[in-house]
Amino acid sequence: MNAPLRKIERHFEALDALVPIHPLHSAKEYESAVSALNALLDAGAAGERHPLAGLVGTLGQLIADYDDKHHAVPEAGGAEALRFLMDQHGLRQADLPEVGSQGVVSEVLAGRRELNARQIRALAKRFKVGAGAFL
Repeated sequence: MNAPLRKIERHFEALDALVPIHPLHSAKEYESAVSALNALLDAGAAGERHPLAGLVGTLGQLIADYDDKHHAVPEAGGAEALRFLMDQHGLRQADLPEVGSQGVVSEVLAGRRELNARQIRALAKRFKVGAGAFL
């Protein structure tokens, strides 16, 4: 193996030990990927000019792939998924402080506003579903 390839291999192994950047095969890898993605998002890496924006995109896709395979949710947008979960749990718009005020929830449900990354993380955690359910 040539020197540049060995260098890439070492860097990849080090990065993959911190952030799983390979197809996810277990719940443990999935949880690790979600934790890493949340840390990256909290650090502002979602901005397209951030040096780790590509990693956020890759990690998000790996998580979405795992969600699609293991946490199948009927095809729906964020508003439809939220409305379904509210119905299932007997919730009103005012019962969702994770999203914001009742007015904000109303705008999301009406399709006038999209859920942001913070809201999606909080809702996924509250309802114990993959974040992909709200995308």
